[in-house]
Amino acid sequence: MAVPIPVGVSTASVWPLKAGVAFEMAADLGYDGVEVMIWADPVSQDVSALRRWSRRTGVPVLSIHSPSLLITQRVWSPDPEVRLRMSVDAALELGARTVVVHPPFRWQRRYGDAFGDLVDELEEESGIEIAVENMFKVRPPGGSRTSRVSAFRPSIDPTDVGFRHYTLDLSHTAAAGMDALSLAERMGSGLTHVHLADGTGLPKDEHLVPGRGIEPCAELLEKLVNSDFSGQVVLEINTRRSPSAAQRSRDLAESLLFARFHLGQ
Repeated sequence: MAVPIPVGVSTASVWPLKAGVAFEMAADLGYDGVEVMIWADPVSQDVSALRRWSRRTGVPVLSIHSPSLLITQRVWSPDPEVRLRMSVDAALELGARTVVVHPPFRWQRRYGDAFGDLVDELEEESGIEIAVENMFKVRPPGGSRTSRVSAFRPSIDPTDVGFRHYTLDLSHTAAAGMDALSLAERMGSGLTHVHLADGTGLPKDEHLVPGRGIEPCAELLEKLVNSDFSGQVVLEINTRRSPSAAQRSRDLAESLLFARFHLGQ
C-alpha cells in the first residue's frame, strides 16, 4: 500500500498570530505537520523555540519557507544567499525534508547569477530538497490597474530555468492566470511540494480555502495520488480577516478535510 501523502499547514495560515499557534492548531485538527514561514515573528526565526513547539505538540516540521518575501529581506541577513543557507541549516536541525524558496528578484543580480549553482550545491551537501516556487506578476509603482510586470528573474515560472525540485502554489497560479495542471506537467517528477490554496483569478495573491475559487485544487490532488508523487501538501491559506478564533479553526478544518478527501485519505 502506498504511503499517504503528508498534509501540513503553514504558519502563515494563522498570521498575524505567532508560529506556536499553528503547531497547536495542527495538533488539534489532525494535520501531519507544519511548514514554518520565516518572517517577522521572532518564534519563526528561532530554531530552538520551534523545536520546543514541535516537541510540546508532537507536530513535526515538514518544511521551511526561506525568508524570500519583500517584507523579509532583512530577516536573518540582508544577503539572500545567507538567508537560504540558514534556511537549509534550520531544516536540518528540525528534521524537515524541504526548503521552499522564491526565484531571485530582478534586482538581486549577484544572487540571481549564482542561484542555480547555489541550489545545486546546497542540495548536494545537505540532502534537503530546495523546492523553487512559481510566482505571479505584480502592479508596478505608479502603474495602471491593469499593468503587471514580473519582479522575478528570469520569470515567474521556475520551469523556464529548470530545477531539481519545485513548489507548486495554486494561489499564485490563480493570480498569474496560469494553468496549474499544465504547470504541474512541466514540473514533472521535480514537483515535490504543493502549497494548496485557491484564488478567483484576480491578479492578487488571495490564498483562499481550497474549493472557494476557480483553481483545479481537487483535480491536482487526485492527479498526485495517481502519479508517483512522494512529496508533501501544505495548506497555505489566508485567515487574517477571520472574525474569531472559531472561524479560523473552521477554515483550517475545512481545508484539511478537502485535502484528505481528494487525496483519498
